[in-house]
Amino acid sequence: MPSDPPSADRPIASAINRNYFGDEEQLVHALAEAARVSDSQREKISARAKGFVEGVRIHQSKRTGLDAFLRKYDLSSQEGVILMCLAEALLRIPDDATADKLIADKIAGGNWASHLSDAESLFVNASTWGLMLTGRIVRPSDVDMHDPRSFLARIAGRLGEPVLRAAFRQAMRIMGHQFVMGRTIDEALERSISAESELFRHSFDMLGESALTSHDADRYLASYHQAIKQISSHSSRGSVIEAAPSISVKLSALFPRYEFTQRRRVLAELAPRLHGLAVAARDGNIPLTVDAEEAERLELSLELIEHVARSKALQGWEGFGLAVQAYQKRAPEVIRWLKDLAQTSGRRLNIRLVKG
Repeated sequence: MPSDPPSADRPIASAINRNYFGDEEQLVHALAEAARVSDSQREKISARAKGFVEGVRIHQSKRTGLDAFLRKYDLSSQEGVILMCLAEALLRIPDDATADKLIADKIAGGNWASHLSDAESLFVNASTWGLMLTGRIVRPSDVDMHDPRSFLARIAGRLGEPVLRAAFRQAMRIMGHQFVMGRTIDEALERSISAESELFRHSFDMLGESALTSHDADRYLASYHQAIKQISSHSSRGSVIEAAPSISVKLSALFPRYEFTQRRRVLAELAPRLHGLAVAARDGNIPLTVDAEEAERLELSLELIEHVARSKALQGWEGFGLAVQAYQKRAPEVIRWLKDLAQTSGRRLNIRLVKG
């Protein structure tokens, strides 16, 4: 089989890879210089930021105990990362034995004592100590505050591990539902139209892993098509597409060999799948966003993006977009390339900036 053409013969590679292995210090200095703003712009930025902060402080009394819980265990702490991992994982674990093993493994690694301060919410302290065990808030002694693992071990011995496990599982579900809309598309759509969620715009992502087999890829493809139908049925047909709920698609879920060494197969087999999903989203009047993948797949992803963007069958549809990883060294070149693609294809591309 002939090898793939060198990068000089691949326009996308030539356009975006100049700084792939560039000197980081030089790139940061260049970005800092490009980010400079005038004094008047700085004043406008400060005024808007001040307004946001003041608005949050004014309405702080309306924040729920869950908000306090999430502020306490943010992602800058080890405990926050543990809770977030458990929150998502426990939503997918049907049996108690596996949940027990996961909780025991992850909870033991947390420095829980560091969170036992005079918390701004009683919910925070209750959550720190196993949440509400059998409806009662457990109040630890000063000695226990310095040894939370032993305290939790004694609680488990007195009340029984199933009770402690149930408390933690409930805590994780509360956390998980704050960040994961539901275990199925029906569950997620139901929550999206609740009074609490209707003020937001939603993009639905199956949180699927990469396909390992062709059977996996076929199953994910069918699930995406089904999700598009269901999201479309909940979307107002007369609304502008920017306001409609959207679907996010992970390319690695649609093809088991989504890698550069299989470039020809990817373009021949995966491109039609992505195009078919885009047509379905167009017909359902909802947006479709291609999720970001690993850095080594970026060039391949953009080839697929271009295939769909230049499709005459999708001319006039303004719901197509992608996630751009802003922390990559190639991000400025990628954005310039996307701008050129939008102009030459006569299409608006929706860009979702992610940290990456």
